[in-house]
Amino acid sequence: MTAPLTAQDRCDRCGAQAYVRVALAVGELLFCAHHARQHSEALEGVATSIQDETHRLHEKSEA
Repeated sequence: MTAPLTAQDRCDRCGAQAYVRVALAVGELLFCAHHARQHSEALEGVATSIQDETHRLHEKSEA
């Protein structure tokens, strides 16, 4: 299992908090929800696995 994404994980496209990790044969990419959706079709064709934590965007905080 891959470690959960944290606030320190940043989107490789824009620098926002990453909620999606895409494992490739030669490394990985991190994406915010917006860029993961924007590039989803291309990523599905080359990814060895996709860790999608976008459901966390709708969770209520325990503050």
